[in-house]
Amino acid sequence: MASSATPQTLKARLNKANEEPLYGLFLLSFSPTLAEIAGHAGYDFVVVDMEHGHGGISEALPCLQALAATQTPAILRIPESSAAWAKKALDLGPQGLMFPMIDDPESAKKAVSYCRYPPNGVRGAAHPVVRASKYGIDEEYINKCEKELLIMCQVESMEAVKNVKDIAAVEGVDCVMIGPLDLSVNMGWLREPVNEKVKEVMRVAEKAVLDSESKTYLAGFAMPNDGPDELKRRGYHMVCGGVDVGLFKSAAVDDVKRFKMN
Repeated sequence: MASSATPQTLKARLNKANEEPLYGLFLLSFSPTLAEIAGHAGYDFVVVDMEHGHGGISEALPCLQALAATQTPAILRIPESSAAWAKKALDLGPQGLMFPMIDDPESAKKAVSYCRYPPNGVRGAAHPVVRASKYGIDEEYINKCEKELLIMCQVESMEAVKNVKDIAAVEGVDCVMIGPLDLSVNMGWLREPVNEKVKEVMRVAEKAVLDSESKTYLAGFAMPNDGPDELKRRGYHMVCGGVDVGLFKSAAVDDVKRFKMN
């Protein structure tokens, strides 16, 4: 919710997530209006999804601007784990960056390196002129950006589940996000996602993250048969409850049904 005080960063707020998990929304429509509504509604964060949404960097920018107007932290999910995509996304100034399909600790280390300036990484430098530094006006940007950025690695395959403890232990990985739908498909359950067999595998990954000595945060996406309250009960620190287009679809279909039935 908007306020006059400078809000805590998303990463700082997660330090309190053991008491109450943060609740967020995925934005696939790339609508700044829906982004603004989501912020005013009170979501703790919004993930602007460039992996499955139709938009790219240019379309993400006005969504980040709308979210900033409501002081709602934005996370960008990039289409693939690459230095080029990470660089362009980071220059927009999100509070978090989500890397899809991280299957092993080597991939996680590469993802972290894309978010670090040399000599600790490979991020290209344009900080005097990009939005992330307020176009160079924020002179402290390079001193704080790496510390404040939330780096999220998605675990979405059996290979990733096998390696999840090592992924969570990679220095710089702040959060492991379990992707229930892709994990289901990887296990051969395209038409029966998040069934009991998938949930058993998810429990293994969840326990590995929650028990990790690195204190890595656990994030997840609610499904119809594994709702947000269930994720909260199992100890998730970040819960994504839905998708903007899905919420609108449900509201629109129900609205038509009510009218037709009357």
